[in-house]
Amino acid sequence: MTFKKLIGKIHLWLGLSSGLVVFILGITGCIYVFQKEIKEYIYRDMMFVKNINVGYQPLSVLKQNAQAALGSDKPINFSVCYKQPDKAWEFSAYKAGNEKAISYFDALAYYKVAYVDPYTGKVTGVIDYKYEFFNLVKSLHWSLLLNTPYGQPIVGIATLIFVIMLITGVILWWPKKWNRANYKKSFKIKWDAKFKRLNYDLHNVPGFYALLVTAVISLTGLVWAFKWFQQLVYVAAALTTTPPANTVVKSQEINTAVVTAPLDIAFAKSLNALPDAKRIGVSYPAGKEQTIYAYGYRGEETYYNYDQLQFDQYSGKLLARQNYKEKNRGEKLIGMNYDIHVGAVLGLTGKILAFIASLVAASLPVTGTLIWIGRKRKKKYQPFIKEN
Repeated sequence: MTFKKLIGKIHLWLGLSSGLVVFILGITGCIYVFQKEIKEYIYRDMMFVKNINVGYQPLSVLKQNAQAALGSDKPINFSVCYKQPDKAWEFSAYKAGNEKAISYFDALAYYKVAYVDPYTGKVTGVIDYKYEFFNLVKSLHWSLLLNTPYGQPIVGIATLIFVIMLITGVILWWPKKWNRANYKKSFKIKWDAKFKRLNYDLHNVPGFYALLVTAVISLTGLVWAFKWFQQLVYVAAALTTTPPANTVVKSQEINTAVVTAPLDIAFAKSLNALPDAKRIGVSYPAGKEQTIYAYGYRGEETYYNYDQLQFDQYSGKLLARQNYKEKNRGEKLIGMNYDIHVGAVLGLTGKILAFIASLVAASLPVTGTLIWIGRKRKKKYQPFIKEN
């Protein structure tokens, strides 16, 4: 058996073993890329406000109104406060369910978001994200609608196999000789060919053109799937095995009558301390010693470039600050992982590339399976032809 035939066998059986999962990941990734734009259109009356006034209502008032809409049994964990003047602010209530559950639905107790007009304090709507379409797509992509400990390893192994198949695919694609005929066959689809040749071209040519982007998307997926791979990426980028420093600060409980509206004090300080932030995420304390976190995201959609502030929940005093520019290269790269994965790191261009690459990735198991079926049929009928 020649080297290329061996590679062909490996490529075939790896593809058959992981094809269904790769197809699901490709389709769901393709759908999810533009989820923000689609949701903002579908829920535009909820996510945008019309009567833009001069000043915002206090964050504590907005949170209180959102809490009333969500119910007291679903405490708000996080909010997103936009600098964009026509956007409603988001208040999220999230709670994990049974950690031993097999399905996504049992592993998540609830996940609801209330949208609030920051000028009037009016709740514009509530979305139950546990059953929201794009969140289900995300969960299917993340762990096949299974609880993360069960679904994530399956996704991770299939992704790792896909990375190996990208390598074997390039070896199989590479022509023996770079003449004109092979050049055309390798880089161009013969649209007027019969189905067998057309399907072969649709497997080889788009697969080659999308190679780099699909490789990047796959590798960023592995960062989440395998801790060892995340550590490898961190060490390679940071050039150190020392993990990033984690400063722990605590709130000090005081007489609440001394300070009124500590949340509003902390948020006002955040606005002043984070002037270049496009949006500010606020994480609320769940325990007596926990702090209020404020994240100043410099991108309208991206998550990696942010400064983090910590405030005492009782006084609103600033306790700690971590700036993005102070992180090492390993921290920055790991923090950028999601934005690279969905293409948002390159803006609209990156998202279009991610969309196309995901679509191509989803098509590869289909066209590859059809190639295999065609060859099986050919072998099946060969003895009959020889006998007659």
